[in-house]
Amino acid sequence: MVGTVGAAMHDRTMSIYAVTYDYSDDAALRDEHRASHREYLAGLAEQGIVLVSGPWGPDDAPGALLIFRGDSADAVRELTVDDPFRKVGAVTDVRVQEWIPVLGPLAGGF
Repeated sequence: MVGTVGAAMHDRTMSIYAVTYDYSDDAALRDEHRASHREYLAGLAEQGIVLVSGPWGPDDAPGALLIFRGDSADAVRELTVDDPFRKVGAVTDVRVQEWIPVLGPLAGGF
């Protein structure tokens, strides 16, 4: 897996995956672990694996959208296991789906 992760930054042939997190209702738990969660994702972003991520808006149910580059849905799901939010139970559900961007100014950027 490590070789795959390190190669992700340079391999534009890898698939794109939309990952959605549902968060627990415990906002204090998320606040406590937000810095380490973001640090973990920033490390994946530096490797070219996480392309963009962010939480849903304040009027929506707690959760987030993350766009990953990876070999498979299973490989991407495995990368989320070490996210501090998942380790402490701040994430109650994770969905991973392959996403094929075809239109819009960002479509060619992935």
